[in-house]
This record gives sequence, C-alpha cells and structure tokens, in this order.
Amino acid sequence: MTDIFSWMNEQLLRMQWLHDLVRLLVEDVFGLDMASQFGGSVHFFIYDVLKIFILLGTLIFSISWIQSYFPPERTRTILGHFTGIKAIIIGALLGTLTPFCSCSSIPLFMGFTGAGLPLGATFSFLISSPLVDLASVILLASIFSWPIALAYVVVGILLAVLGGALITRLNMERHVEPFVFSNRMAVMPEQAMTMRERATFCRDQVIDITRRVWLYILIGVGIGAAIHNWIPESFISALLGQDKWYSVLVATVVGIPMYADIFGTLPIAEALVARGVGLGTALAFMMAVTAMSLPSLIMLRKVIRPPLLATFFGIVAAGIILIGYLFNIASHWLV
Repeated sequence: MTDIFSWMNEQLLRMQWLHDLVRLLVEDVFGLDMASQFGGSVHFFIYDVLKIFILLGTLIFSISWIQSYFPPERTRTILGHFTGIKAIIIGALLGTLTPFCSCSSIPLFMGFTGAGLPLGATFSFLISSPLVDLASVILLASIFSWPIALAYVVVGILLAVLGGALITRLNMERHVEPFVFSNRMAVMPEQAMTMRERATFCRDQVIDITRRVWLYILIGVGIGAAIHNWIPESFISALLGQDKWYSVLVATVVGIPMYADIFGTLPIAEALVARGVGLGTALAFMMAVTAMSLPSLIMLRKVIRPPLLATFFGIVAAGIILIGYLFNIASHWLV
C-alpha cells in the first residue's frame, strides 16, 4: 500500500514523468545542458508551468463539482443556521471551498454581512477563502509533501477561526460602513442542477479561473526559475536564510504590497526553499501575498472603517508571522 501511494504521489502529483519528458526536450531537442543556469531555468519554467496548469485544470473541475452544491445563496443559508463559534468555524470551512483571491472574496463578504450574518463568521470566511483553497493544497502537496500541505490547512483554518472569534469578541460591527448592511444579496431560489449543467459549470470555472491566474502563474514561475538558477544561494541565505531571526518578518513585509493568486506564488516558495530559505519563511511570503495584498486592503477599506481594517490586518499579519516561525521550527518533522 505504501508503494502504491508513493507511486501515485510521484507520478500523479509531482509528475515525475513530465519532469523526465521536459528533461528530454531541453537536452535532446533544445540541446541545452541541464547543469547550466540557462538550461536549468528553461527546464524549471516549462516543467512547472505545465505541471501547474495540468493540476489546476483537473483540480478546479473536480472541486467546482463540489462547489456547485454550495452557491452563495446556499452558503449564506448554511451560515445563517449557526451562531457563535460554530458559525465562525463553518465560515472558515466554507471559505476553503471557494477558489477566490482576496479581492474576489470581498463582494461575498459584503453580501453575507448585509444579509445579517455574524461579522466574525464573515471575517472567518474572508480570511480562509484566499488562504486555504483545496486546489492550492493539492499543488502544495505536489511541490513539498502531504504533511506540509495538511499542516498548512490546519494552521490556515485555525487562523481564520481565531481571527473571526477575536473580531466577534471586540464587537466591531459599528466599524462596518452603513451601506454594507443595506447591500443585501438577492434572494434566489435554489435550483437543482442536472449533470450536464454541473459539467458546464465546472468547465466554465476552469476557463474563468485559468483566465484570471495564467499571467500570475507565468510571472511566478519565471521569478521562481530566476531564484532557483540565477540568484546566488549565498545572497538569498544572507537575506532570508534559516538562521536569520528576521527572515519571516522580511518575507511578510515584502509580500504585502504584491498581488497574486496563490497559484502564482507557489513556484516562488518552491524556489526559495530549494535555495536554503526556511519553509516557514517561504510560506509566510506566500500567505502575505494572497491574504493581505495591498489591492485587497484598499478594496476592504471601502467597506470597513480604519479601526476594523487595522484589527483585521493586525490579526492576519501576526498569525502569518507566528505560523512562519512555527513552520521553520517544525520543518524537519514535516519534510
């Protein structure tokens, strides 16, 4: 059984067969030396781009099939049945089923808040939605390992739950802009979908998400290839090495001004770890980009006031930094 799982992990997730095919392409067709910087970069770029798009298409279709049973109206209905910590936990879990970036999650946050759902539950959803996406978790396992991917899920959901609980505890409803409460989601009757309609929905989701993230993936893989083959390891280690106490702080601060989907930041995290950067440092960068990007904070400011925005920012930033340090400490147990 262990051998079967190992084979499936190597061939289906890590796609060793694709790695070998791209090696043949680079060496035999392009005539490049894999040991050279240029040849290694070309292999890294082609292999990672193809692997991510193959996995992305397959996973988004599969997960969209699950999501077809949880449209916004049903999600709101489910959340409306719970209060207190149960609502916060459900909000965090439902956030993992949505393939939204931080900016895309804000309209749903507005609709849920306007519908009268608890603020803590909607913020729990807002944190987990861009941070813990099921497709990205599978990709994370394909790049690193299942223990790392599962640990990431646990800490991501835990951060969303704790964040939502703290905001509930602080009673910050007064810091939501008044127009949000009048911006109610239209109540649409839930309609059962046929198999054909679900397949069409899944296909459209694959096309839509691919259109939204393809550029970020190409940029992310390009940066990853540069880090992996061109930037000296001594330079990266001097700035973000595992022995540097400030590496997680630097990675978090650097990630905040950026805006990219988690699919575009994974290749960068992969390259950073390969060059000696701590696992927690790389994940902190990835989480900061996806959960606290500057564009999403600007959009969020339009619907909440500075005290609540500062609280949200502080909770997520502190959580990411703490998670980064914990992963750095525990990395040798997870690899």
